[in-house]
Amino acid sequence: MAKVKSSVLGYPRIGADREWKKALEAFWAGKLNEADFTAQLKQIRLQHLQKQRAAGIDLIPVGDFSLYDHILDTAAMFGIVPKRFSYEGGQVPLATYYAIARGTQGAAASEMTKWFNTNYHYIVPELQDANPVLTENKPLIAYREAKDELGIEGKPVLVGPLTFLKLSKGYAAADLDSWVDRLLPLYGQLLQELQEEGVEWVQIDEPIVVQSADEQDIARLQRIYAALHQAAPQVKIMLQTYFEAAEHYKAIVNLPVAGIGLDFVHGGQGNIASLAAHGFPADKTLGAGLIDGRGIWRADLNEKLALLEQISQFVAKERLIVQTSCSLLHVPVTTAREAKLAPELLGALAFADEKLAELSALAIGAAAGRDAIAGVIAKHEQALSALKNSPERNRKDIQQAVDVMQSESTGRNQPFAERHLVQQEAWKLPLLPTTTIGSFPQSLEVRQARQKWRKGEWSAEQYRSFIREQIDIWIALQQEIGLDVLVHGEFERTDMVEFFGEKLAGFAFTQYGWVQSYGSRCVKPPVIYGDVAYSGAMTVEETVYAQSLTKQPVKGMLTGPITILNWSFVREDIGREQVAYQIAYALRKEVEALEQAGIGMIQVDEPALREGLPLKAADHAAYLDWAVNAFKMATCTVADATQIHTHMCYCEFHDMIDAIKALDADVISIETSRSHGEMIHSFEENVYDKGIGLGVYDIHSPRIPPVAEMTEMIDRALKVLDPALFWINPDCGLKTRGRAETVESLRNMVEATKLARAKYH
Repeated sequence: MAKVKSSVLGYPRIGADREWKKALEAFWAGKLNEADFTAQLKQIRLQHLQKQRAAGIDLIPVGDFSLYDHILDTAAMFGIVPKRFSYEGGQVPLATYYAIARGTQGAAASEMTKWFNTNYHYIVPELQDANPVLTENKPLIAYREAKDELGIEGKPVLVGPLTFLKLSKGYAAADLDSWVDRLLPLYGQLLQELQEEGVEWVQIDEPIVVQSADEQDIARLQRIYAALHQAAPQVKIMLQTYFEAAEHYKAIVNLPVAGIGLDFVHGGQGNIASLAAHGFPADKTLGAGLIDGRGIWRADLNEKLALLEQISQFVAKERLIVQTSCSLLHVPVTTAREAKLAPELLGALAFADEKLAELSALAIGAAAGRDAIAGVIAKHEQALSALKNSPERNRKDIQQAVDVMQSESTGRNQPFAERHLVQQEAWKLPLLPTTTIGSFPQSLEVRQARQKWRKGEWSAEQYRSFIREQIDIWIALQQEIGLDVLVHGEFERTDMVEFFGEKLAGFAFTQYGWVQSYGSRCVKPPVIYGDVAYSGAMTVEETVYAQSLTKQPVKGMLTGPITILNWSFVREDIGREQVAYQIAYALRKEVEALEQAGIGMIQVDEPALREGLPLKAADHAAYLDWAVNAFKMATCTVADATQIHTHMCYCEFHDMIDAIKALDADVISIETSRSHGEMIHSFEENVYDKGIGLGVYDIHSPRIPPVAEMTEMIDRALKVLDPALFWINPDCGLKTRGRAETVESLRNMVEATKLARAKYH
């Protein structure tokens, strides 16, 4: 019987209790010295390796662990540090490493953006003026640690040269090949050192080939991997793709590497079709990504074994490795301590540790047949059937109501130009109105109050009074600072998606289901497991109370249907489009409730709209069509005088300007400052004729932006955007910032606005 090996592409960094996050934040706060910090992280790292060994995983990744972000790790390994951080060569100090990620008072942080179409964010490398050298061989260090400490012969993981360069900035497209030439010797040196150490397999991630590889990129890949094979011929390179089907399959599988990793979960149809059309080289190993590294649902092992049988028509079992579809970075650590979920839901879940068990079972089943894991298969089938037949997944009233909504028009009563006149008359706002994105600092006091209420130590009335006190403070502060359009501050909300999910039917919440979003920022995504339904007003009380304190407009604040969808773990038995429409139907009722309560500005945030964009360009139009439709379904029933705002995060919107226009929001605010104004270039090439605010300062960094910096941002924006339609605001919500820095930053923003009004009036 041929053994089928199992492999994991990466394991969550954060720990079951978010030990990693807590260590980072303690170090940043000066509560841990560097020696204790690195010791704590080593302990976490070794525990993760031990877990994978105990689960029976054959090829255990090393080097996937990070002190912040794996792309930043790669840049630091090659000494690629922006000039503004005063790096002088050699191993990048931890202080410099974290300054790149978080910024300092004197140097802005590097840009942060989405990792493909996930909710993870990476730090964008800046190549201008860089002189790359191998400052330290991080994969070798990780390999030695695993071997010396635990006796584990790990599989080093690193980001491939083409993916690293394609995700970087600061060089002209014509210079890509010269950058390949500069990095190739460093990758070659890295692999040579791994070869000398006796490493067998090295995983080199090239996910870029599923998205945007063209003929020139294929030629680059051939050149890259020929050179790397020549540099270290004894090392078996697993060229790993994920998140979609590989483009240029025939060329990819014939690269001079020992193995090719393909995703048979996301992109499975495309990869199976390519296997059937072109076969698979007899001299290579196939890493078959069968266990979903991004989803939380228990695998249908019968279905997976059937897929393996299909794959086995083209690849002999002895040349097959069963693995996760991508790194498990994107899922929580374990379901083991989830004590409050309904049994039918808990039974259908599989987080990282449960996926390790699935992977081991699948490897046994692939080698020995179904009978060898019959008990496991039966348990999975029973669990999945219980959820499928639950009442929560069979709400006919919701399904029928959403069908009716889909048949109706999603347009507003009047076009924007006419609505704008009505709104100007109603609100009489000044030129370049100022506002914020929604949330204000959630201090320790706020978080403790919420915990006391959740634990029953405070009554609902005590908590309600506390929230009102916070609203009182911040409405007064906003007025004193001089903002034009106010917000209530969202002190009652833990998370912009969780808050709504807790109030809608069809959602469930884990106790420990944390995943890394960026840096130490962890989120606990809701689980959409049933039909989504409106259960009653969610935001009206706090918003109406805030409005009662002032004559200035206070925005109602909602999270949009696509962001709720994309920032949740979503059921897989119906399409994402249908789930989005169910959420939109529920949110429409809340929008209408706010309007009926006298709230005339309502912001429906869609920071994750672009995040859900499919990786294949051919699939973009269909996604954007239903995503825009869902937003309009939620907002289209309001009166002309009611101003609909929306907000989006992150900068790469040049390829979806038309969709942004199609949302037909009266005002949109978009994050731009962390990309140092590059978003503005999109509007230099595309006319935008609705209200818009381009964020003038970065809220992810603790630095306080000077007036001159924001003035420069405003001036550049107003070269291409109409001052009569322009708003001035921070990049994003201010929940994670401190009170003092928030107030000072907003004062500077208002001062910059006054200077701009004098200039453009």
